[in-house]
Amino acid sequence: MEERLAYYPVGTVNDFPAQIGRVAHVGELEVAIFLSSTGEIYAVENKNPHPKGGPLAEGIISGAYLYDPLYDWKIDLRTGLVQAPDEGKVRTFPVIVKAGIVFVGAVALEPAAI
Repeated sequence: MEERLAYYPVGTVNDFPAQIGRVAHVGELEVAIFLSSTGEIYAVENKNPHPKGGPLAEGIISGAYLYDPLYDWKIDLRTGLVQAPDEGKVRTFPVIVKAGIVFVGAVALEPAAI
């Protein structure tokens, strides 16, 4: 069965201060949303890929990179890849802004009607 992507509203652009993470919920998912200083919005699962875990929303971004305050990891918000010498990956989600509302794309929570 093919998974369908749906977009869920998580707030307005004004709800997300530049370079500081905010947590939003999309169904059971906890997502960290970041607004860059140049206006791009990124969404990643709020789950640190470090073996000891932890939240990512507490990190600070510069450009398209998240700097994790717990383990000093640098994570590319576009791909989710942890930068060398560390290794790992965080789940990323597409973001759309429409009429000032921020939508995060995730697998549809309800089966699509046919």
